[in-house]
Amino acid sequence: MRSALVPIISLLMSTFFMMVGAGLASIVLPVRGAMEGWPIYMIGLLGTGYALAFTAGCLIAPRIVRRAGHVRAFASLAALLAIAALLHGLIVHPVFWILVRGVSGFALAGAFMVIESWLNERVTNETRGLVFSIYMIASLGAMMTGQFIMPLTNPALTIPFMLCAIMFAAAVIPTAMSRQQHPKPLTEVRLDLPDLFRTSPAAAVGVILGGVMEGSWNNMAPVFGKEIGFSTTQIATLLVVTMAGAIVFQYPLGRLSDRIDRRLVMSGAGALCCGIAAVAELLSPTDASTIFVLAFLFGGLVYPVYSIAVAHANDHVDSASFVKISGGLLILYGIGTMFGPLLAAGLMGWFGPHGIFLVFGAGSALMAIFSLFRTVHAAPAPEETQDEFATMPLTPTQRSAPLVLDPRAGNTDDDSAEQAAQQTDDEQGPSGQAGPAG
Repeated sequence: MRSALVPIISLLMSTFFMMVGAGLASIVLPVRGAMEGWPIYMIGLLGTGYALAFTAGCLIAPRIVRRAGHVRAFASLAALLAIAALLHGLIVHPVFWILVRGVSGFALAGAFMVIESWLNERVTNETRGLVFSIYMIASLGAMMTGQFIMPLTNPALTIPFMLCAIMFAAAVIPTAMSRQQHPKPLTEVRLDLPDLFRTSPAAAVGVILGGVMEGSWNNMAPVFGKEIGFSTTQIATLLVVTMAGAIVFQYPLGRLSDRIDRRLVMSGAGALCCGIAAVAELLSPTDASTIFVLAFLFGGLVYPVYSIAVAHANDHVDSASFVKISGGLLILYGIGTMFGPLLAAGLMGWFGPHGIFLVFGAGSALMAIFSLFRTVHAAPAPEETQDEFATMPLTPTQRSAPLVLDPRAGNTDDDSAEQAAQQTDDEQGPSGQAGPAG
């Protein structure tokens, strides 16, 4: 285990600092917006701006990394994150925050692309599962830590924004000081969204609806908590128990999808979530314990859908297409997260804070119906083409390459690999060592 961790310890440290800052920002911004008395739809636009820029970053950031190199690109993007965090505290205005939040989304997409591509080169097929698990634990632990920092500060002051900037700046140090060899240049992958819909309609629709539901909750749950009178500690706990539900349910649902048609699992999870959302909307509970149970169940039933949908899509293609499929699904997920916060904000403005449950009810009902429809009208993938379920990041919009650590994506085209290796050798020179980062 030690031999697997030594080459990636600096990357794990950078990831930890980055996710602490991202976790803190994700909860402080909507809470501060609610404290300022901004309209709910403006707070929803914060999430939409972030998702739009993050999705754009997934397409544009690889060009920046290929041009500047991993270390310089990561340092520049982390600097952008720190600047954006400080600007939030410097100028408190909804339109300005939407723009700056977009800068954060773009920068995070590129920063995690550097981390994950670098991390992927430091592992072998034998250590990939172990490293992936440790990476996920570090990411989730850091995000929860960032969310629980907020109750220790005052969102009405600039201190939380300064702490975010400190965390983003600290993330540069481990990778900048690392003595590990720099990773190979990123290879370009052409996305084909229409082909993705033709290949696996259930997966495509599932990730869009999953993005709508997750985007609405991730961005508007803090506002929901504030509206029903939660303390800052309770608001932080609300987001953490949602993630806890996703962690607990993800593996059992994934293993179940290995044994029966994955579309049936998606349909069943959607039907259960729809029923729970309907009860929540009718009862409109406000006590913390009931809300926490609901959040745990929503997280457990909705968040694993992305992983199951990716597995279902990959069942219908060969290994050479895994990265292209995952990239296309990430874009579709990002599109869903753009509309989720706006939809939740509109329903909360119309029906009150509990209107957020209507997003879960409608989204999960559509997913259940469409997945069941596809199960009836299209045969499942042959057993011999199905791969074993692989756990994916719980919140894909905190990642730019969700399949980069998936063992099913471990085999790449030999010619591309040789070309990348040759390009790396040319950049490093005859000594075989990476050149100075500048």
